[in-house]
Amino acid sequence: MTLSAGQAVDVLRAAGEPTRLRILALLAREELAVLELCRVLDQSQPRVSRHLKLLAEAGLVERFPDGAWVFYRLTGGGQAGELISEMLGRIDPADPVLARDAERLIAVRAERADAASEYFARNAARWDEIRSLYVSETAVEAAILKAAGRGPFRRLVDLGTGAGRMLTLLGPHAEHALGLDLSQQMLNIARNQVAEAGLERCELRHGDIFGTRLPDASADLVVVHQVLHYLADPAAAVREAARLVEPGGKLIIVDFAPHNLEYLREQHQHRRLGFSDAEMTRWLAESSLVHVDVEALAPARDGGLTVKIWVAERARQPQRTAA
Repeated sequence: MTLSAGQAVDVLRAAGEPTRLRILALLAREELAVLELCRVLDQSQPRVSRHLKLLAEAGLVERFPDGAWVFYRLTGGGQAGELISEMLGRIDPADPVLARDAERLIAVRAERADAASEYFARNAARWDEIRSLYVSETAVEAAILKAAGRGPFRRLVDLGTGAGRMLTLLGPHAEHALGLDLSQQMLNIARNQVAEAGLERCELRHGDIFGTRLPDASADLVVVHQVLHYLADPAAAVREAARLVEPGGKLIIVDFAPHNLEYLREQHQHRRLGFSDAEMTRWLAESSLVHVDVEALAPARDGGLTVKIWVAERARQPQRTAA
């Protein structure tokens, strides 16, 4: 479906203002909270919110509340989105205003990364204890084992492996297992856990969930366990995880259902307060994964968090018949 002349004018009018164009260029990099956009743009929240409202009304950005925060991202697909993508692609990346915005965004990211690194370093030794405050790990692990199936798995990849619990849980059923994490403190604990479990065919690497540098379709089981709520761009992490899944393989994502426990942002560096089934299913479908199953595990105590387990598969390639 193409845009009418009137629709195209509306799209261009919405984008054709300096601050709104800067917002679109920033959101082309990653989804951002309103206050983060205010910091980068050096403008007040009411002013930035007015621009975002106009962009949302024109169908150029999506707004999604997350607890007390509100995030925005570029609208995926559609003729309006394609038009804006084409326009942004023709702007000189060295433009001084956009380049300055990009530098400020890098500073915001660095602050996020420093806070997360300090948090993980401070809490690495008692990571499992912290997780146990939220939900029964025994029930979660039983559900993960059921979702993964009996195996054996040719290659297990655990992204954001943390203390290595998914490796010790699923590793005994894998011919080879690989855990990636950005925190060296976490990796050190994971190495100890893996050694104590006697897993000899298990490798641990310092690696980025957004750019694993692993080959396409290189694993028959990929796990992302309690990682996405820390990330600035969870959709990108899902895409990277899905890229690793071979035909017939599975991706298991474990995270929280939407909630309103704001203290998890302040005290535990959670960026997102859970994920909806619709949001996760869309990301998985956009990554060409099929047969999405969802299981919800109620919290172990009042005021706890509901854990969701999303399982998706890469369709098997059709077998060729002899001519």
